[in-house]
Amino acid sequence: MKMLTVENVSKTYGEKQLFQQISFTIAEKERVGLIGVNGTGKSSLLKIVAGIDQPDDGAVISGKDYTISYLPQQPDFASDKTVLEQVFHGDAPILKLMREYENTLLELNAAPNDTRIQDNLFRMQKQMDAIDGWDASTNAKSILTKLGIEDFSQRVGYMSGGQKKRVALAQVLIAEPDLLILDEPTNHLDFDTVKWLEDYLSRYQGSILLVTHDRYFLDRVTNRMFELDGGNLYSYKGNYAAFLESKAIREENEAATYEKQKNLFRRELEWIRRGAKARSTKQKARIQRFDELDDKLSSGKPSGEKLDISLNGSRLGKQVFELKNGSKRYGSKTILNHFDLLVKPGDRIGIIGKNGTGKSTLLNILAKRIPIDEGEFIMGQTVKIAYYTQEGEDMDENKRMIEYIKETAQIVETSDGKTISAAQMLERFLFPSYTHGTPIRKLSGGEKRRLYLLKILMTAPNVLLLDEPTNDLDTQTLTVLEDYLEEFPGVVITVSHDRYFLDKVAEQLLVLQGEGIIDYFYGNYSEYLEKEAAQEAQKTTAAPKPVAKAPEKEKRKKMTFKETKEWEEIDDIIAETEAALEEVSAEMATAGSDFTKLQELMKKEAELNEKLEYLMERWEYLAELAESM
Repeated sequence: MKMLTVENVSKTYGEKQLFQQISFTIAEKERVGLIGVNGTGKSSLLKIVAGIDQPDDGAVISGKDYTISYLPQQPDFASDKTVLEQVFHGDAPILKLMREYENTLLELNAAPNDTRIQDNLFRMQKQMDAIDGWDASTNAKSILTKLGIEDFSQRVGYMSGGQKKRVALAQVLIAEPDLLILDEPTNHLDFDTVKWLEDYLSRYQGSILLVTHDRYFLDRVTNRMFELDGGNLYSYKGNYAAFLESKAIREENEAATYEKQKNLFRRELEWIRRGAKARSTKQKARIQRFDELDDKLSSGKPSGEKLDISLNGSRLGKQVFELKNGSKRYGSKTILNHFDLLVKPGDRIGIIGKNGTGKSTLLNILAKRIPIDEGEFIMGQTVKIAYYTQEGEDMDENKRMIEYIKETAQIVETSDGKTISAAQMLERFLFPSYTHGTPIRKLSGGEKRRLYLLKILMTAPNVLLLDEPTNDLDTQTLTVLEDYLEEFPGVVITVSHDRYFLDKVAEQLLVLQGEGIIDYFYGNYSEYLEKEAAQEAQKTTAAPKPVAKAPEKEKRKKMTFKETKEWEEIDDIIAETEAALEEVSAEMATAGSDFTKLQELMKKEAELNEKLEYLMERWEYLAELAESM
């Protein structure tokens, strides 16, 4: 069995200890989700396991033939390579062969009569046959297409950050390593692509180690969870739902232990204060135990520090936003086409749609950063906007955290009417007091996003515009943010591809279809997807209507008694077969890594499809007979 072992690994970043002497093993076909608050070292640990970075102490151990592919948060590509060249770029033997084969094809196109190139191509074709290289090459192009990349000759240097991330994702998937390491793989992916990736990873034959903020994705892909907390690593069996249950139990036990330690500490403190008349060996042991308890309780915490968002907002009047007959175009591309929108106090609106349909543009129009071409946009006089953008704002990297926050306010008011300082607010956002003088450049990407979130919330807004807020924020921050938004008295309008976040935050949706077409849906994201799936199923299950036939010269024969009975029953049989197919598809989606069960279900699915095809042919034949009678 192939496996990877991490033994007593420690890592320090600057003056900050990320983790100390952590150990774990990733066995064959394990799918591990790694979570933790931003800044605890998740990305650093992934890099160490991938061999990109080295630990201060400890070792990562695997077999000589053990292969690893790593997807970073921000891929760095050579700008002159094409998409296909970049995808085939790597050390895996199959990637090297495909790269060499593609280059030889180009040489042959330039010199078709060169016998040396012809011989070289023939040799590589035999090698491709031996290792199923043709399937891998086809698979590469299929994966790219599924990820929304269709121009394989496009230069990577001209692609957006999101497109580059998709190319990098295709590159690691195609390599099919023993261990696939993914750092935020769902960033920049729309729902359909995330769903495809879920299905792909559920069938993946190797092991997976991933960091993601998408909790539905974690729940459906993983069968084991790691949590980085306070420099320690905790391991849980099962998916994200199982982790939440196990963590709650662990924290309850820790809280009980902490309470016992506090009681013991109080008794020891009383003894120390009374003083000891004679310092016997036993008494010295008690003094030593007191010092140990003091250290433990000073540095320990019963159930982890909690992010606290309890900021006050400004009063909001009756009028928020109104867009009348609004239109917006960029060249030949239509974003809004005579669109009407009325936003009322208390509205919770999610904006969804494929990449490029204008979701961020619509937010920028509401924020008055972009004017509309036609129509009228009205904003209420009491509206005070906080706009959390995808890119964040340009931070002065040399500025210290406390200085950055004090630019917004020295003192803020909490939801319970208390006033606290900027430094106290930083502590509530899990930035300990000793870090407040840290330059922003030393923070992780996630910590910068958390700091940026704190700054905009400190402005006491009554309208929140959120553009992909789940990107780069950890699951704990997101959970607390969602709870805050649930109690937030103002308006929330968010663009997001995160299904879990939208389910908890949005009560109605604007669905951007492209070319200025925008649909309304009242409900959360899961309800919208259920409706879409039901409509799609209805289209595919509806029996085809008989097509009008030209008059026939020969008189058709009449139905036999057996055919008449078959015609009366065939619609019900078709419906039952389609229902059985849906049940099998649902079972396949939940089978996870049980490949024996998956094979049985795939066989059953093939049999049902064959039966359905036969039934549809019979339906058409019988329909023609029935029409001629």
